[in-house]
Amino acid sequence: MLLVILEHDQGVMAEAAREALTFGRTLAGRMGVPMHAALIGSEEAALVAEAGAHGAGVVHTVVHPVLSDFGPEAWGEVIAVMVPRLAPAAVLAGGSDRGNEVMAQAAARLDAPFVANCLDVDPAGWSITRIQWGGSLLEDVTLSVDVPLLSCGLHAVAAEAAETPTEPAVEEFEADLDAALSRTVVRDRVVLSAGVTLSTAPVVVGGGRGVGSAEGFAPLEDLADLLGGKVGCSRAVTNNGWRPHSDQVGQTGTRIAPEIYIASGISGAIQHWVGAMGSKHILAINLDPEANIVQKADWAVIGDLHEVIPAISEEIRSRR
Repeated sequence: MLLVILEHDQGVMAEAAREALTFGRTLAGRMGVPMHAALIGSEEAALVAEAGAHGAGVVHTVVHPVLSDFGPEAWGEVIAVMVPRLAPAAVLAGGSDRGNEVMAQAAARLDAPFVANCLDVDPAGWSITRIQWGGSLLEDVTLSVDVPLLSCGLHAVAAEAAETPTEPAVEEFEADLDAALSRTVVRDRVVLSAGVTLSTAPVVVGGGRGVGSAEGFAPLEDLADLLGGKVGCSRAVTNNGWRPHSDQVGQTGTRIAPEIYIASGISGAIQHWVGAMGSKHILAINLDPEANIVQKADWAVIGDLHEVIPAISEEIRSRR
């Protein structure tokens, strides 16, 4: 069977886990094996049901005092114990920061290779295409190992429920964990923003150097509010102090996957593109028809964003 690690935060399923289950259904089908899921640190019925909705036939639950909250060392140890006892044909996680960290922990304990951020996996010979250098390079590799440890690229697939949901069997898994593993466990949380965030917004209105100033983002904020979205920006904007780093889209910022990304006054350098490439659709507003973001966009308006953005907002208001 294929074992998928379910990333969650205090009983809330991570989108990366849904993507891993979606990716895993295809991979398990190619392998000709069933898909199981590992639920570490929780027995939440809602999480089990969601795993079933995405195609998992069995959910292995693990609870332990050390697993009171997320901890990469403890989670990695659990996976390292699961592999010899459950004997999966492969183990898969989502390619989030947590997913990759946990799989790296497991790989170190198993003295096994780990292939992160996979886009395509052919289990016949384990030929794999994966993302490297933040998305600027695709690498083809061949893996030779008894149990492949993998993560799928973040937003490499759109999370989709299975056509035929299952009611998964629940099997408790006992792991004897050393209390020392709790040295890296989440102890507290600070809410930076409530509701829709940049990473989850269905619409992102991005601004780059072409916006011109911090005050120039006011029309972008207005449009984002009208569309129920959030404002993002390029690294040049944060470097100039116009927006906080939390608004930055890119390799060193937030990776987004909205239904539409409205990129205004942004050149689209590779570092920014890495963060925006998961967008379902892109509308570029730029004075330069040769800008990288214009070339990659689904639609482009070659014009002054200071005229185009207010015009879009005015049209939305008039139609409402």
